[in-house]
Amino acid sequence: MKLTSKLLTAAVLLTASASAMAHPGHTEGGFTSGLLHPMLGLDHLLAMAAIGFWSVRQSKLMKNATPAFVIGGMVVGAALAWAGLTMPGVETGITFSVLVAGILIATLAKLPTAVGGTLVGAFMLFHGFAHGAEMPEGATLAGYLAGFSIATLAITLAGRGLGSLMLKADSRFSRGVGGVLAVAGAYLAAA
Repeated sequence: MKLTSKLLTAAVLLTASASAMAHPGHTEGGFTSGLLHPMLGLDHLLAMAAIGFWSVRQSKLMKNATPAFVIGGMVVGAALAWAGLTMPGVETGITFSVLVAGILIATLAKLPTAVGGTLVGAFMLFHGFAHGAEMPEGATLAGYLAGFSIATLAITLAGRGLGSLMLKADSRFSRGVGGVLAVAGAYLAAA
């Protein structure tokens, strides 16, 4: 089994297991809440999957570093929220991340690692801030952080798996996926 297939399978299993743990009484100190948070918001799902999808066509360094940029931005954003700081335009930044990621995919844009990594980290800063600000009362910080980190990686790797599959197809399919994501991002921004 190829690495991409293994990663995609792992991401699907992680995502599927979250619904099994979503029963009352299985709060796991915040782990389940953290695990479900990125999966229950369409904007979060689309942005993280899109970044994974886009990363496939980037340089080897950018492709390999994307999960670190994603998690790094998420953790810093959540830490800002937990420190009681404010961040203006969080929802705008989240929807903008979907729109821009869609455009990057649609145009088959390749960015230098410094630019791409900064962009991904900045996008995830907004997502992380939202996750941190919306941590349920009584949830443990470590459990919640572990949950949303695992979910974020699973969604990003699932997007990467789909992007890898699309590399074998006509690039118009990838462009179409990017176009749909850009339209979804524009719709979310307008809503």
